[in-house]
Amino acid sequence: MGAVKTSEDRWYVLRDLARPNAKNPAYKQLQAMPEMEGCVFVPLKQRVFLEHGKRVARFVPYMSDLVFVHKSKEELDPIVQKMELLQYRYVRGGKQYEAMSVRAKEFEKFREAVEQTDNVEYYSYEEVSPQIYGKQIRIIGGRLNGFEGRLMSKRGSKYKHLLIDLEECNLSAAIQVETELIQLVK
Repeated sequence: MGAVKTSEDRWYVLRDLARPNAKNPAYKQLQAMPEMEGCVFVPLKQRVFLEHGKRVARFVPYMSDLVFVHKSKEELDPIVQKMELLQYRYVRGGKQYEAMSVRAKEFEKFREAVEQTDNVEYYSYEEVSPQIYGKQIRIIGGRLNGFEGRLMSKRGSKYKHLLIDLEECNLSAAIQVETELIQLVK
């Protein structure tokens, strides 16, 4: 008989309590651990900073305290206990101390889409009103072939965006797509 799997294959949502300008935040410490290679994901956005009189573009976390980790709860508990600046995010309205997580299959789809492009915009559900998202679409061809999501339209924008959601953690990513690759899903 094989090894008994104690928990479902999930990505856990953690909070990094380090200050946004910290030199060594918890997510960087996690990424530096050999056993965590490929298991840590932080949604990044590009920001421009002024350093020594020059403008420098850098990728920084979309939310300074948002970290996703792909480990079982049993493997993750000792790491969270050891690192002072790291803790689980909990589900609002759920059971007491129910750690927030996302199904691995759903998260991998989200992560793959986000990593296909440098021009990603992140939104919380409160920011995405029904007026700016529309029909359900599928991308046919190109780097995002087969991805499904909602079509996002911004007034005055000449580009179309595919909105991919992570419902469990109230996060959406808008990815620029070519108009000719869009197919409506009925």
